[in-house]
Amino acid sequence: MERLAAGTVVCAEGYLFELERRGYLQAGSFVPEVVLEHPEQVTALHEQFVHAGSDVVEAFTYYAHREKLRLIGKEDLLEPMNRQALALARDVAVEHGALLAGNVCNTNIYDPADPVTHAQVRAMFDEQVSWAAEAGVDFVIAETLRYLGEAEIALDVIRRAGLPAVVTLVVDRSADMRDGPPLVDAARRLAGAGADVVGLNCSRGPATMLPLLEPLVAAVDVPVAALPVPYRTTPEQPTFQSLTDDRLPDGAAFPTALDPFTSNRYEIGEFASAAADVGVSYLGLCCGAAPHHLRAMAEALGRTPPASRYSADMSKHVYLGDDPALASHNRAYRAHL
Repeated sequence: MERLAAGTVVCAEGYLFELERRGYLQAGSFVPEVVLEHPEQVTALHEQFVHAGSDVVEAFTYYAHREKLRLIGKEDLLEPMNRQALALARDVAVEHGALLAGNVCNTNIYDPADPVTHAQVRAMFDEQVSWAAEAGVDFVIAETLRYLGEAEIALDVIRRAGLPAVVTLVVDRSADMRDGPPLVDAARRLAGAGADVVGLNCSRGPATMLPLLEPLVAAVDVPVAALPVPYRTTPEQPTFQSLTDDRLPDGAAFPTALDPFTSNRYEIGEFASAAADVGVSYLGLCCGAAPHHLRAMAEALGRTPPASRYSADMSKHVYLGDDPALASHNRAYRAHL
């Protein structure tokens, strides 16, 4: 909260998709077994995101919950996976003076009409938050929550653990929560129940998340978060799950054929500036984010992270540059490239 009071906080997410692209995580189940099988890859990505400008190292416990591990028959890995993820994140956060965040997420079992699932969800959040608290996290992120009821359970568990809570919701084609309330009403309820930050993450890209942000900022008296997916969603296809490509057999680009829809770094910078202009103070990116996206976001906010040493400078490019020392015959050839 001190850092938010002093300015914008940048939080890198997107570990799931980035590690899948690198060949260390399976699309479909999306269980972060990489935490145990290749911890050095998780540490490297933490380092790269901080290098690019993230103020937060978020433990990669997204989908490291009991239901996901039950589905793949590996519930025995639940505690080791969570504790390892927290330890990896803590080491990088301490080294770089970054904030350390725990994480809980959508359980995929919550049913508004079934109180039994509410108890099961609470138990799942309880165990993950307790491990995060033992690891000494600065706050816990409850993310990718489509049901207000599930978000309220997550918030209550985090607050009972005595930790600050960042709660980010998902709206898909509709701007309402899956259990009915409009987004702004859901955000008000969470802020009123003690959430330190409320906002949106995942599903929508910059173009379709941005219009939701100004009303959200106006609706609550706590900082607002915005972490879109870096994909070119449109009003007709407002989520990355809804993006279609007629070159694919079934037309569905999600989740493994989204490459042609990826936002470039300049679009991410424009989003960061626009979101900050309407009052969003906790910014980041979700599934699909890569370090160069985070660097563009940080630079758009006026920062110079370590990775800015390598930001593009085309002045000395053999064909596209304008440095007088370049060979003139190559500079003249650019139109033929």
